[in-house]
Amino acid sequence: MPTGTTSEISTFKGQERRLRADRIGLAGLLLSVVAASAPLMVTAGVMPTTYGTMGIVGQPLLFVILGVVLTLFSFGYAEMSRHVHNAGAFYAYIARGLGGTAGAAASVVALVAYSALQFGIYGIFGFELAGLLDKHLGISVAWWVPALAAVLAVGVLGWLKIDLNAKVLGALLLVECVMVVVFDLAGIASPGKEGVSFHAFDPTTLGGGGLGTALCFTIAAFVGFEQAAVYAEETSRPQVVVARVTFLAVGFVALFFAVSSWALSVAAGPGSVVGLAREQGPNLLFALTEDRLGGAVADVMHVFYVTGMFAAMLSFHNVVARYAFAMGREGLLPAAMGRTTKGSGAPAHGSLLQSAVSVVAVVLFAVTDGRPNGDPTAPIQRLFTWTGNVGALGVIVLMAAASAAVIAFFVRRGAARAQAPRLIASGLAGLALLVIGCYAVKDFDVLLGADPGSPLRWILPGIIGAAVVAGICFGVVLKYVRPAVHAAIGLGNEAFQLEKAAASEAG
Repeated sequence: MPTGTTSEISTFKGQERRLRADRIGLAGLLLSVVAASAPLMVTAGVMPTTYGTMGIVGQPLLFVILGVVLTLFSFGYAEMSRHVHNAGAFYAYIARGLGGTAGAAASVVALVAYSALQFGIYGIFGFELAGLLDKHLGISVAWWVPALAAVLAVGVLGWLKIDLNAKVLGALLLVECVMVVVFDLAGIASPGKEGVSFHAFDPTTLGGGGLGTALCFTIAAFVGFEQAAVYAEETSRPQVVVARVTFLAVGFVALFFAVSSWALSVAAGPGSVVGLAREQGPNLLFALTEDRLGGAVADVMHVFYVTGMFAAMLSFHNVVARYAFAMGREGLLPAAMGRTTKGSGAPAHGSLLQSAVSVVAVVLFAVTDGRPNGDPTAPIQRLFTWTGNVGALGVIVLMAAASAAVIAFFVRRGAARAQAPRLIASGLAGLALLVIGCYAVKDFDVLLGADPGSPLRWILPGIIGAAVVAGICFGVVLKYVRPAVHAAIGLGNEAFQLEKAAASEAG
C-alpha cells in the first residue's frame, strides 16, 4: 500500500477517535456544566422535596456545607485535569490513579449514575409539560408522551455541534437565574408570618432521620460542576479552562442555591415550610410566587421551569454520550461507540445509545406508573426522586474514589510533597463524601416514605453497589482476557498516539 494512503488512513482513524479540539471556551463550558444544575428545577423540585419528604429545615446550611466539601474535592480534581485530558473524566482519573480494574468499575458506575439522573429529569419534565398543556391549551396527554418527545429532541441535538448546544443552554440558564432571583427578592421583601429569619442556618435544624438522604438529594443540585473535565478534549487551553470552570461552578451553585433555599423558607416561614412543601410539592415555588407577583409571573416561571429541565436533559445527555465515546475508544464498549461523526465531530453513536436506553427507561416507568392505584404524581415520586437519588449516590461514590485516585496518582509520580495541600484537601473531601454516602444509604427509607424493612430501601442504592461489583468483575476479566485493553483504560487518545508511534517505529 502506498505510504500516502497509509498516512491518510491513520489520520482519519485518529480523527474518528478524538473529539474536535478548541470548540468551546471558558464561557461556553461554564454555561454547559451549570445548566445541568437547572436552577428552577432545583428550586421548584429538589428544594420542596428536601423540605417536605426529608423534613430538613436547614437546607440552606446543607448547600453551604456541601459547597465547602466540594471545593475541597475540586482542588485535587482540578489539578488532575491539568494532567489527564479524557472525555471519560471520572473513570479516566480513577484508572490513572487506582488502576485499570478500578477504572473499569468507575466507567460502569458513571454510565448508570448519569443515566439515572437523566431518566429522573425526563419523568418530571413529562409530568410538568403535560400539566401545562392541560391547563393552558386544554390538551390532555399522559406524562410519557412529552417525555418520549423530549428523548427524541435531545437525541437529535446530541448529533449537533457543542457550540449550538452551549448557546441553547446559555440562553435558558440566564432566564432561569433571573426568574429565581426575582422570586428571592420578592420572598425576602414579603416574608411569611415569621418575618425575615435566619433560622434555616441554625445547625440544630439539621436534626432528623432524613439527613443522609437530604445530603444525597442536595448534592444532586451540584451535579454538573464535575462535568467540566468531560469536555477537556474539546476546550481551548484545557489545563487552565477546566480548573477555572470547576471552581466557578461549585462557588456559583453553593451561593445561588443557599440563598434561594433560604428565600423559600423565608417566604413560607421556617415553621411552616416543611408542612407547605408536603402539601404543595413542586407547586410550592409557584404558589408563593403567585401570592407575591401574580399569576402571570408564576405561569411564565412555570414555562421556564420546564425549559430549564430540557437544558439539564441536554447537558446530561452530552455527558453520557461522551462517557460512552470514551469507553468505546478504549474497548470498554463496542468500537462503534468510540467514533465521532465527520461533520460535527460529535460522539453520535454514544448519543444514539443514550437515547435508546432513555426510551426503554421511560417506557418501563410508563407501564408501571402507579395509575391503577390512583397516583398521578408517580413520575415525580418514583422516576424523578428515586432515580435522582440513585444517580446522586453514584456520583458521590465516583467523587470519593476520584479523591483517592488523585492522591495515588501524585504519590506514584513522586509529587506528593509539591502537591501536599491539594492531596490533604482531596483526603478530607473523600472522607466527607464516604460519610455522606453511608448516611444516604442508611436513610433511603425516608426518601421512599416506606417502612425501614422495605426491600426497596436496599434495592435502589443496591443498583450502584451492583454497578461497582459488575465493573470490578469486568475489569478483572479484561485484565486476563484482553490485557492490552486493560492497560489502556484511562489513556484515551493518548493510547492512539502510543499505537501510532509504535507503528511508525515498526515501519
